[in-house]
Amino acid sequence: MNAKKTGRAALAAAALLALAACGKNGEAAQEKAPEALALGPEAIAVVQQEEIRTGPQLSGTLSAEREEQVRAQVGGQVMEVYADAGQAVRAGQPLARIDASALVDAATSARTGVASAQTGLEVARRNYERAQTLNQAGAMSDRDLETARAQLSQAQAQAAGARSQQASAQKQLGNTSVRAPIAGVVSLRPVSAGDIVQPGTQLFTVVDPHSMRLEASVPADQLGELRIGSTVRFTVNGYPGRAFTGTVQRISPAADPQTRQVPVVVTIPNEGGTLVAGLFAEGRVESQVRQGILVPATAIDERGVTPTVLRLRAGKTERVAVQTGVRDPDSEKVEVTAGLAAGDTVLVGAALGTAPGTPVRITAAQQP
Repeated sequence: MNAKKTGRAALAAAALLALAACGKNGEAAQEKAPEALALGPEAIAVVQQEEIRTGPQLSGTLSAEREEQVRAQVGGQVMEVYADAGQAVRAGQPLARIDASALVDAATSARTGVASAQTGLEVARRNYERAQTLNQAGAMSDRDLETARAQLSQAQAQAAGARSQQASAQKQLGNTSVRAPIAGVVSLRPVSAGDIVQPGTQLFTVVDPHSMRLEASVPADQLGELRIGSTVRFTVNGYPGRAFTGTVQRISPAADPQTRQVPVVVTIPNEGGTLVAGLFAEGRVESQVRQGILVPATAIDERGVTPTVLRLRAGKTERVAVQTGVRDPDSEKVEVTAGLAAGDTVLVGAALGTAPGTPVRITAAQQP
């Protein structure tokens, strides 16, 4: 009996040891195979080799390349206004009319003066011809001939003066009709019907929307990278997500002594009339174009001494130190000059908080 009891106790102990061993093996298996972290496709980015455009950054304001200030050439009351701000006009199209009553009288008087002077000139010319005939026949002295010649010259000068006054009066009369100097759009109209204007008063501003320019500035220490004809890529505050291009037309020979910035003028094709004057723009002069490794800026962790990324390899994350180059604010990407290769997968955004060595599983994109 004692032997049987002893055997049964041994078997029970062995069973307990086996169960304990199985429990430990299960726990060890769980420690060796932790559950993978599920991330969506928006949390990763594939490193690619792309075109990198580098050059001086610039910022400035858009303005019209062709802009005409229309001013009153004569004084008087504005009788009618034919165009308003925002209206497209043709070259030579009437914009306004100024009271011409006083100038009509002046033009009529000038026309009468021309007729009178022309009559006096004809009389003086006949007298001189007669004097020449009599002088040749010996019936008139040389002195009287010279007097007739002087009277003819005086009559010619009076006739020329009268014609000049008539032309001036006609021009002034024509200036009462204010016309568009170029084809474009009326951007400003500070005058209204009934206003009294003086010569030089601004009446309209007409701009050509198809010719725009960017009046910008670049840091003086980057002047060596500027070239006439260089391409400029820029964004405008009124058009988020859109990029525009232009060409460097002029570079100022002097930097601003206060800001140490060099003014430049960039011409912009604006055939569709999309851009308007007065908007703020910023961009970059593309002085160099090359190939390089680019990653989203949100993939770079710069909290440490050396920038790092979390690379996904063999299903697990690993921290990799990288060297960075230029930054493209338009595409929000950063050049990586060392540490990554094209085709690598890195974590971006909030996924950067994942611990190195964590298994990662990429889930499929959700269908809308």
